[in-house]
Amino acid sequence: MRRLIRIIKKGSDYGTLILLVGLLLGVPMLVLPFYPEEARFLPAFLIPALASAALGFCICLCTYRREEDDARQQGARRGSSPILFIWLYNFLIGALPFVLAGQLDFLRALFESVSGWTTTGLTVMDVTVTPRVFLFFRSFMQYCGGVGFVVMIVSVIQGKHSMALYSAEGHQDMLRPSLRRTARVMFAIYGGFLFLGTLSYWAFGMDMFDAVCHAMSALATAGFTTQAGGIGAYGSLPVEIVTVVLMLIGASNFAVLLLLTEGKLRQVFRVTEMRFMFGALAVFVPLMTASFALGSRMGFWESLRHALFGTVAAFSTTGYALSEHTAWPQFAFGLLMILIFIGGSAGSTSGGIKLLRAYFVLRITRENIRKRMSPANKTAAPAYTTVRGKAPIDGALIADTFGFIASYTGILIIGTLLLTLTAGGSVFQAFFEFMSVLGTSGITTGLTHAGTNAPTLIIEMFGMTLGRLEIFVVFFGLLSGVRRLAGKARREG
Repeated sequence: MRRLIRIIKKGSDYGTLILLVGLLLGVPMLVLPFYPEEARFLPAFLIPALASAALGFCICLCTYRREEDDARQQGARRGSSPILFIWLYNFLIGALPFVLAGQLDFLRALFESVSGWTTTGLTVMDVTVTPRVFLFFRSFMQYCGGVGFVVMIVSVIQGKHSMALYSAEGHQDMLRPSLRRTARVMFAIYGGFLFLGTLSYWAFGMDMFDAVCHAMSALATAGFTTQAGGIGAYGSLPVEIVTVVLMLIGASNFAVLLLLTEGKLRQVFRVTEMRFMFGALAVFVPLMTASFALGSRMGFWESLRHALFGTVAAFSTTGYALSEHTAWPQFAFGLLMILIFIGGSAGSTSGGIKLLRAYFVLRITRENIRKRMSPANKTAAPAYTTVRGKAPIDGALIADTFGFIASYTGILIIGTLLLTLTAGGSVFQAFFEFMSVLGTSGITTGLTHAGTNAPTLIIEMFGMTLGRLEIFVVFFGLLSGVRRLAGKARREG
């Protein structure tokens, strides 16, 4: 066993990650003993799971004696290439069970896989006729995609490039002195909340299968469901409250969640991002409530119920709702779009530009106005509070923020224009649909369904990938791959 671990640890990053994916693909098979009538689907999972595990181990075995990589390969750009590769590999391997079992054709299976791993939640399946093992598999993909593959692998084995991989997947905070302990803490927090969420759902009337699936999806701020009507199908206020709590947890930074589990509530509410989150809720929930009350003729409490659930689901980019979004009042739908664009906390499972970047934009704008209005033309240097304490909002941070938002907006515009060509809907429908996939929200205006054409699904898959990996990981990964191929070609030439 020690030799096997040594081979995996010293082998290629690619081999280790592929091996892990093979092991994860075997987890849905644990559902089959509870539903023996679905035993015929065993090969659909067993074949790709064994193939992936064997491939990963062979790669590790062939590469574990290789010398340490050149120092130039260290850092976030070095980590971007294997991160991009493993996500693309996951998309492909995750599609195979659907194809092997005859549930979907390859393109739609790939779409379902991408939507699952990226925690988007758009679907081309009819959940009313989907076998339970595949309902579980969809939610499990979202759970794994939410916590991140590197976190899972580093919690067990720490390789030579773990820090680069960890940073490249979008994680910034070290919760513990070592990376392995940080990963294990994150995994324990995520697993603990999954257990509590499942138990709470079950206590309030869900059967255990639905409870597990919805806890995984809500915590991953993903949105897959086992019911055609989603959470609204249960008509239960306690179930909705549990879902809201899980979505808020999923939309929060892991470092903040650690403080929460340690009972350090004062420190939690000192963090700028958390204060901004609850400030946004205090603004958007009343506006949503008024919109539902006036536009849908609901009573106050029913309007508040829909508004609170819808607001949290939107900014956490989960995509759940108590009623069809297309039936919402137009003002509420407009607020929904703003929330999807912003998204949840940095380092969380949510999509969007992230709350902290939105805060920086507002704070910088305010400081600029104050500077222009100040008689002395001087203002105090702006700062914000993190888990570790105060930090300045300096020029580099401002440049990174506006650079990301400009890139995000540019991709949103391009994706919108492409969807107007392929999907056949209005510009507004195309804009909202691509905003939804780029923000990994999973809310649709009706353009995405089982009969959606291939070009539209392909564009949306690109959007989901860019949104989950926050754009630059994809760009750096592609650039790194092209450079390595070019370098290899020059050496061979």
